[in-house]
Amino acid sequence: MTPENALLIAGGIWWPIIVTLGAFGLGAALGVPICAMHVSRSRALHVVAVVLIVNLRSFPPIVWIFILYFGIGSGWLSIGPVPAAIVALGVITAANMAEIYRGALKSIHPGQWDASHALGLSTWSEFKDVMAPQLFRVTLPSATTYLIGLLKDSAIASTIGVMEITYLAGFLASKQFGASLQIFAFAGALYILISLPLAAVARIADARLRMKVAQ
Repeated sequence: MTPENALLIAGGIWWPIIVTLGAFGLGAALGVPICAMHVSRSRALHVVAVVLIVNLRSFPPIVWIFILYFGIGSGWLSIGPVPAAIVALGVITAANMAEIYRGALKSIHPGQWDASHALGLSTWSEFKDVMAPQLFRVTLPSATTYLIGLLKDSAIASTIGVMEITYLAGFLASKQFGASLQIFAFAGALYILISLPLAAVARIADARLRMKVAQ
């Protein structure tokens, strides 16, 4: 494992971050309306949400990426490798985040909604001051765990040509068979390097939220 090879692989470190954060942001946003549909009193909306969640979570991520990039992207809609990876992983994230949101909603005692109404709080104040801090605290551990898993899943973007860590490591390993172990071990170390700050930030945010809620 030469310094030149290490620098080449490290040069792809930004793509997993971009794909992961892009997919997570898209999924976190889309998960809100899916969750709202799931908990809706409308039977039709509930069924649509369940069908979406089951289908999005049942397909392997690589299948969604291939459908989007080689299927839709090769036809009437042109889409690049990075946007394809972000959208494909984003829709899967949306289904998972919808379930995380739904679990968080169930953790809030119904009496808190009644108390907020009794205090005459507006809908926005009720959500911002009473529900949001609790929802965020409950969802944070699960969302962070999913985010770290998503970072690992972002490696499959290499299959459609995104020149990230795994793609570059595979390229070098194909040229230097004797150094494959060192090359992929270094690639794995880079993923750990990215994951550790995410976990640390999540722990700090969780601790602060717990202090705020306890006050």
